[in-house]
Formats: sequence, structure tokens, C-alpha cells
Amino acid sequence: MRPKKNAGGGSRRNFLKNALAGAAGTVALSHIPMIVPAHVISGPLAPSNRINIGAIGNGRISREHDMPGVWKHDAARIIAVCDLDSNRLQSAQKLVNDYYTKKSGKASNGVKAYANYQELLADKDIDAVIISTPDHWHVIPAVAAVRAGKDVYMQKPASLTISEGRFLSNEVHKAGRILQIGSQQRSMPQFKRACELVRNGRIGKVHTVYVGLPIDDPAQSTPEKDMPVPDGLQYDQWLGETPWAPYTLKRVHPTNDFSRPGWLRCEQFGAGMITGWGAHHFDIVNWGLGYEYTGPIEVSAKAQFPAAGNLWDVHGPFESENIYADGVKVIASNSYPNGVKFVGSDGWIFVSRGNYAATANDPASLAKNSKALDASDPKILSSIIGENEIRFVDSKDHHGNWLEAIQTRQQPITPIEVGHRACTVCLLNHTAMKLKRKLFWDPVKERFQNDDQANATLSRPQRWPYVLD
Repeated sequence: MRPKKNAGGGSRRNFLKNALAGAAGTVALSHIPMIVPAHVISGPLAPSNRINIGAIGNGRISREHDMPGVWKHDAARIIAVCDLDSNRLQSAQKLVNDYYTKKSGKASNGVKAYANYQELLADKDIDAVIISTPDHWHVIPAVAAVRAGKDVYMQKPASLTISEGRFLSNEVHKAGRILQIGSQQRSMPQFKRACELVRNGRIGKVHTVYVGLPIDDPAQSTPEKDMPVPDGLQYDQWLGETPWAPYTLKRVHPTNDFSRPGWLRCEQFGAGMITGWGAHHFDIVNWGLGYEYTGPIEVSAKAQFPAAGNLWDVHGPFESENIYADGVKVIASNSYPNGVKFVGSDGWIFVSRGNYAATANDPASLAKNSKALDASDPKILSSIIGENEIRFVDSKDHHGNWLEAIQTRQQPITPIEVGHRACTVCLLNHTAMKLKRKLFWDPVKERFQNDDQANATLSRPQRWPYVLD
């Protein structure tokens, strides 16, 4: 259930502040999202004040990353799952029930299964939702969720188009809900450390940033034959706002396992790895340089695309250049090591995930044998961040940070506007790839300057009835 407030200050947030004050002394809890100890959650707050979660989208990223990331916290319990594929829905219901059975030592079969997200959102027992759907199904259920009074953890990228991202950010703020974007690199210590060092001038004035992104190989898929829609898949709804297209296995997802789905390689449903990984790395660029609420003013790019007729048609090898108002250049390419390299007047810092993978079949890193955090001079990395310098929230767990934000009603480490701005950079790069010329962007108005053709890419026609209201 959600926090209840009364005149005596008996809200969940106040309880947590009071409970932690004795141990934290004079820590300014109003400014620091908290990792809530399990003994607090399992004490006076359990079970009536536990956060009840519904999981929308039960494929690879949900099963291997998002649901395990939430169910390990005693502050929350997954009580419902939802998927348009009945086989995946039943499998997810069993997965969650089995987890709680093993954890408690008692038979658990209380997880509800919903065939559509509207029914799940109508469930008044559910406080918050995880949205782990394909990219084209992020914004519409997220808007519905915040309007229904639910808090949201949503996978990146933030949106299919820039206009959708702006719409969602506005709706989240209007509803006063918590929305965390699944840019989990912000909760990995090496990225926090790198960005703090950059923001505090340890490499001098930054002039260039190199962003290395992996790419897919869409050439592996030639034109595919139409196939019957598998039993149990609500295919028309799965296509959602995108144009109708005949079913074929490589357009959707595997039917016999949870390996990497074909939709990731189709421009109908996204932009390819420029958003798939770009949403992570451009977010780190924004964090390190203080660009979280702005964007570039000039964008140019070149990319290879598959031959016409390929089912998998997202970009291949590419290079892009983003120029910001202060003159900093952010250059992205698949030819660089997977990660972010900040280069300044006094040295450089490189940061990556190292050996971490969110799921078993994430693309392999190009940064083989590289360190997760490296610098031109080792002394840079050992530098101490002073009390009066810029210091970021210490989030060691991205899903846990979201749960804390729900409890405290403070913003999470990757709120929707921040996620929208990172996604915007990705989509600007994609537009430049497609139009094959330099584009001039106004990050305040969120429009291209004097360019009707480019501005036409800010939105896509939405197929009725899967439209934003």
C-alpha cells in the first residue's frame, strides 16, 4: 500500500526518518535517498506497508534483471505479472511463485497473472510497476500507470520518439509519481566515481568525450516469410502503436527460450544500439558534464544500414559527433572500446561496465582486458572528493534506489527528465544517421532549427487504438 499521512507525522517517510535518525546522527536525510535496512522494513512496516509490485512485460530483461532486482528487497513484493504472450505470462507467474516458496519455505501461489496492463493497473493492491516491455511499449503503459497513481521503474530508452519522452516526463511531474529509468550504470560505483572526478575538475577542462557502443549485425536476417501467429500471443496489441506487419518469428521474440529478441533489430520498434546502449552511455556523459537537463546544439552522423528488404534493418557501423553550447564535442562510434572516455586539458578518465552484464546474452564488450575505471595518471583516481565539492548520491543498487524513492518521495537517481534527455541525444544521433547531414538542435524548445524534415522525426504516427491521450 502507499504511504498514509496524518497530522501527527505518521507517514512512512517520517517513520523512516525517525527510525534512521538515531543511527545516522545529523545526516540530512531529506537530501540523501536512503538504503532502508531490511530489519526496518520487516519490523513495524511489514507487511501492510510493504510496496506491492506488478511486473509488466515478462521477457528476458524482466526475468534476468528487473524482477530479481526487486524481489531481493524485503521492502517490496511482486504480487502480479503481465504479458501479451500467455506462455511467458504463465512462466513468469511460476518463476515468482517459486522464488517466494523457496525464500519462505512455504508454498506460495499468490502471484496474479494479467493478460493486459490495463487490468493490472486497475488492481488497487498494486502500488508500483516495473515496465520491462519492448521500446515501443514503454511510454503508453507508463503514462497510464502514473495516472492510476502507481510509481514506475521503466527500462531504458525512455521513449520511442522525442515527443513521447517529453509527454511522459510532463505526465510524471503532473501526477507527482516516482519514475526511475533503468539506467543502472548510475548505481555502479565506477561510473559515480568517474563522473564526480570529471565534474570536480580532476582532468581539467573537458574538451572531448569518446563514447564506444556495441552494434548488432542486422545483415544476419534476410527477408523472412510470413508465419502464423503462435497460440497465446496477442500479436496486434504487441505491435501496439507501430504499423501493422505480418507475424514472423524474428520480428518478435523466441517462442522456446528467453534469448535476445529480434525486435531489437527492427527500426519499427526502436533505433538499434544507438538507443539500446546509447541511453546508458550518453546518460553518463550528461552526468559527468552536467548536461542532464540540456542537450547538444549541433549533431552530425554517418552509418551503414542493411540493404532494402532486410527484416532486421537497424544501423550497423556508425560514427556521430555532438557539439554542445560550451564547445565540448561528444563523439560516438562502434569502433571505440565499449565505455565512456572523458578527455580534458589535464588528462583523461575512461569508465565502463568491466565484466558486468545485465543479462546472460548482452553483447560482448569491445573493451577486452580493459579496466572498469582507468585514467591517464593513477593519482587522478585516488583523488579525494572534498566536503564542499560536487558529490553524487551513493546508490549501490538501482532497483533498491527506486524503492527508497517510493518510500521517501525523493527523486530517484535517474528520474524521468534525466532519462528523457539521455534518450533525446540517442534519437538526435539516429535522425542525423538517417538524414545524412548536420542538424541544429534547440535543447530548450526541443526542436530542430528551421528544418521541417528533421522536425517530422520528433514523433511517429500512432496506430489506433494504441495512442497517447
